[in-house]
Amino acid sequence: MQSIARIISLATAVPPHVLSQAEIAERTRRMFGLRFPEFERISPVFDTAGIETRHAVRPGVWYETEHNWSDRSAVYLEAATDLFIEAAHNAIVEAGITAADIDTVVTVSSTGVATPSIEARAFASLGLSQGVSRVPVFGLGCAGGVTGLSIAARLAVARPGSTVLLVAVELCTLAVRLDQLTKANVVALALFGDGAAAAVVRAEPANGLATVVDSGEHTWPDTLDIMGWSVDPTGFGVIFDRSIPPFAEAHLQAAVDRILAGQGQSRRDIGRFICHPGGRKVIEAVECALALPTGSLDAERAVLARYGNMSAPTALFVLKTVLDSGLPQRALLMALGPGFTLSTVTLEAAA
Repeated sequence: MQSIARIISLATAVPPHVLSQAEIAERTRRMFGLRFPEFERISPVFDTAGIETRHAVRPGVWYETEHNWSDRSAVYLEAATDLFIEAAHNAIVEAGITAADIDTVVTVSSTGVATPSIEARAFASLGLSQGVSRVPVFGLGCAGGVTGLSIAARLAVARPGSTVLLVAVELCTLAVRLDQLTKANVVALALFGDGAAAAVVRAEPANGLATVVDSGEHTWPDTLDIMGWSVDPTGFGVIFDRSIPPFAEAHLQAAVDRILAGQGQSRRDIGRFICHPGGRKVIEAVECALALPTGSLDAERAVLARYGNMSAPTALFVLKTVLDSGLPQRALLMALGPGFTLSTVTLEAAA
């Protein structure tokens, strides 16, 4: 009998500093209003992004001063490790196991560089086994949580009886740049927050929150300019050289149909599309592209309003919301990320 991966637990964590969208808009106006002639034309994005609050690893005033790569890296190592430990601990407790029971850790993060990687820094605090396998994953951006779940599920199936811990942690606010007077930088300031999500995955015959049926990816050629990071001595700088919503509206349906067809399915078989909410316009574009009723991606809107776009963990926050309210028989978890790539995981409700 073929092993099937199941999500045993799913937990989230956010840093302590809560910033309202109105506060962030005012701080951004102070930082850019007089220096960037285009700011007032772009500034309505703070009102139209669909965000009310966000969490950050530092208080608002920290972001109003210049920080170099070394400063940002120090904060990343400290705060990402703390969030990793909190999210992982919550998932481990929810699964009813101990950290020593974990055989493999998949760590997803694209907002900082850590060598040794974050799971190694959290090793002692969590109490992980000395024999644990470590799989750090970098560069997937907003698609990282979905792809990370796919990787965790495949690793669990490859070694039946093993326990895999997935942790996606992103500190997007560390990419705040005072030196970049660009539309992309202002849009990033209007969207990004910090957070982490963790899941315990095992291949076992029953139990769990959901079953991972399959996964898929689609990468469009000549799309490296849509989303990503530039790197310089100050730190990461956001790349948004092409608007994501119109691209998604034009191209998403065909990619989803191709992935589902490869699994012997169609969109009619999916009871719920669970999507990464990159922003209000992205949510609307997904609804349009997949011919979903307007407003049907309600969990996505709720997560976006409360947490903003946290990159990789965000889709897992939405998945947790949907699981808490009841997963339909079959669902498609999906996110768009740098590449430009669509990543999907097909889920079934637990028996």
